[in-house]
Amino acid sequence: MQPCDAPLFFCGLPFTARQVGRKLRWLLGSGDIRPVLKGVYVDTRVPDSVELRAAAVAHVLPPDGIACGRTAAWIHGIDTTALGTTEQVDLHWTREATDVVDVAGQRVTSPIATTVELAMQLPRPFALSAVDAMLRSGIADRWAVRAASAEYDGRPGIVQARQILYYADRRAESPGESWLRLRLLDAGFGRPELQIRVKGSTRDYRIDLGYPEPLDDGRRLGLEYDSDRWHSRPREEARDEQRRDELAALGWHVISVRRTDLWGSYPALELAVGSYLSQHPRLPRRW
Repeated sequence: MQPCDAPLFFCGLPFTARQVGRKLRWLLGSGDIRPVLKGVYVDTRVPDSVELRAAAVAHVLPPDGIACGRTAAWIHGIDTTALGTTEQVDLHWTREATDVVDVAGQRVTSPIATTVELAMQLPRPFALSAVDAMLRSGIADRWAVRAASAEYDGRPGIVQARQILYYADRRAESPGESWLRLRLLDAGFGRPELQIRVKGSTRDYRIDLGYPEPLDDGRRLGLEYDSDRWHSRPREEARDEQRRDELAALGWHVISVRRTDLWGSYPALELAVGSYLSQHPRLPRRW
């Protein structure tokens, strides 16, 4: 294996073909290396960076290849959670792109072109979370992306892309918030407000998204995406419950949404929100 300060990554290992599978599993199991792309591994001491991502892609891309789609978004710095269900991004490349930039020596479709491609090609929930992430990163501007999408008229996926670009919002702070917003929009509840600030007597709160207009009972409705990573331990759950009690005292109904609520098959979320808004959700769900 290469030392940390030698090449940052390697593709293949210094073993015979018969030994590769066993040695690879051993190195992965011992925590000495981690996968970056399919067939590309890096010393675990090397931190993730745009430069590392670009170099890894260059290692498996044809010399005249241009990274595009998910791969381009990943090189531009977008996390894989926003791009799909797998932790590793697949290799996507082309030879025909015209709007191309150089990122750490690797030819990549520009942030604007990449954002339009993501809106066209990804499944709807990931299309929105990917576009939101591109806008939030600051490397793509919503109006520039919408203007550029006109050049894709007539291509497969452009109808979806126009809707996704209309829904896109740089204020979404996680893929889960993007998916939650799309569920509400698909159910016909209208565009929710994002990052709602609520002033309390001793502290201020911020709710992921919701409907700040008073409901029939005079209260307001907020929704928060609680990821398993930050909201699954007993101490974290107790803290979240206390926070919801405090917001309730300030006149807010707050619905806590977990990943299983978003991706399950039963429309419990739409029914709960509809009961507060006194509105029948549009069903069946689209995803």
